[in-house]
Amino acid sequence: MIRLRRFLKGYELQLTIGPLCKLIEAIFELLIPLITADIIDNGVRNGDIGYVLQKGGLMILLGVLGLAFALVCQKSASIASQGFGTKVRNAMFRHINTLSHNELDLLGTPSLITRMTNDINRLQLAVAMLIRLVIRAPFLVIGALIMSMLISLKMSLIFLSAAILIALILFIIMKTSVPFFKGIQKKLDSVSLISRENLSGNRVIRAFGRQKNDEQRFEKSNEELTKIALKTGRLSSLLNPLTYVIAQAAIIAVVWFGGKLVDFGELKTGEIIALVNYMTQILLAMIVVSNLVVIFTNAAASASRVNEVFDTKPSVTDREKCADVISDDHAPQIEFQNVSFGYAGSRYALKNISFSVKKGETLGIIGGTGSGKSTLVNLIPRFYDTTNGSVLIGGTDVKAYPMHQLRSKIGVVPQKAELFSGTIKENMRWGKRDASDDEIETALKISQSYEFVSKLPDFTNTRLSAGGKNLSGGQRQRLTIARALVGKPEILILDDSASALDFATDAALRQALYKETDDMTVIMVSQRVGTIRSADNILVLEGGEMAGFGTHEELFKTCEVYKEICLSQLREEEVQQA
Repeated sequence: MIRLRRFLKGYELQLTIGPLCKLIEAIFELLIPLITADIIDNGVRNGDIGYVLQKGGLMILLGVLGLAFALVCQKSASIASQGFGTKVRNAMFRHINTLSHNELDLLGTPSLITRMTNDINRLQLAVAMLIRLVIRAPFLVIGALIMSMLISLKMSLIFLSAAILIALILFIIMKTSVPFFKGIQKKLDSVSLISRENLSGNRVIRAFGRQKNDEQRFEKSNEELTKIALKTGRLSSLLNPLTYVIAQAAIIAVVWFGGKLVDFGELKTGEIIALVNYMTQILLAMIVVSNLVVIFTNAAASASRVNEVFDTKPSVTDREKCADVISDDHAPQIEFQNVSFGYAGSRYALKNISFSVKKGETLGIIGGTGSGKSTLVNLIPRFYDTTNGSVLIGGTDVKAYPMHQLRSKIGVVPQKAELFSGTIKENMRWGKRDASDDEIETALKISQSYEFVSKLPDFTNTRLSAGGKNLSGGQRQRLTIARALVGKPEILILDDSASALDFATDAALRQALYKETDDMTVIMVSQRVGTIRSADNILVLEGGEMAGFGTHEELFKTCEVYKEICLSQLREEEVQQA
């Protein structure tokens, strides 16, 4: 948690005033037993009602002042803890956005969500308790020990023994419970993952009648979480009983030995009552400390998970402070030079890929499942960096571009059509914030979206649900293509983004792209031969390697892999048709 203290900058006033107010409240609380003893020994014993009322009024005043200081501390703790949580969430969100796909794959979406919500909430609670109780509870224990010494040095030995025993129990339980709390967070990640998969893939689960299996998977994960939580709970539950037993035994000892000292005249009755009150204060303070142990042990586990995210460095770094790169008009628009790439901890997904695409050309990419098609196009906008070799745009390595310039040149339409809650118009302006209505309509027409969008009640002001679930799969795909076109990118990457379209719409889309995007370099990834056959060049991939590169006619004659793909989808006479 110490590493996260930087997020408390700006709350120095609250961090000072809060504990100070709690300290003053604790001082008032420590004075109460002395006043009580004075009332008993000097007021009640002598039958002096006025003295009792006077001291009783002083107790009420101390109580009211203590409440006022406690409220100030509470407000300071709320401001600091909520501000701390907000800063950590914002910083984590910004940091996550700097990570490449590689790091996001390793950390996992469910785990990141749990860390941004559950873990940071625990840290917020720890900050609040730090201000409210961390100083107050130990001060009460130490203060009660000192006050007991002032009353009777002999009796203070009972207090000291009880405090040492309770502190030892707290230390043992805290040290033992830390691994359990870390385990709980990992199990929460697992439960979150299964829940997310169930909610996002609910239709598939029902279509295959796998509800029971999914329920069993969730129950198993939930049971594992329950088991480790119960172990932690059993361990934590020992705190209060053990501290109570020791404190109550100490109170009995105080009354027993104190009574004898009263008989000998070494102590007064009121002082015995004061000693019992101080032991009660120690007991209550130790119970607070035991709860703080649980809170801070939880927070320590959460802090390590939060720091793990901050410690994860992006493998793809931005050169934002560099000047924009000036492209070479005579160089190919896109060029791969002996490119190899492998995901973390796995073999190469691409090996020795070399080809070039001129400005305004269309490149088709085809290959079997797992051949590396999506991986290849993800290297162009630097979602991943190459392991070996270079990817060049306009004659310059993509690593030399500032990220904003590189991404502004490229429009990407991923395999999975992702739309966001809001209006269609708001979604269309992701690539160009100031896009006019005419530019949006043009993009809708090219993507074959205009027809169905024009029939919607509010046209482009129609609101979309999260993920665009109120549209069909084909409609979502067309809108994501339109969104990429609005930005008028130099390079348009269509990563199998027409898979949900019927053949007629697919053909109309390709024809519109050919007519309306003369200067745009288009890369079309597809499983359909019909989609990419008219491209200027076609790249054939097999097992992460180039199996062929050329036109449809050339590849059908010279590339066995491409020929096999063609004949698996079309008759030979259809393949050879223009």
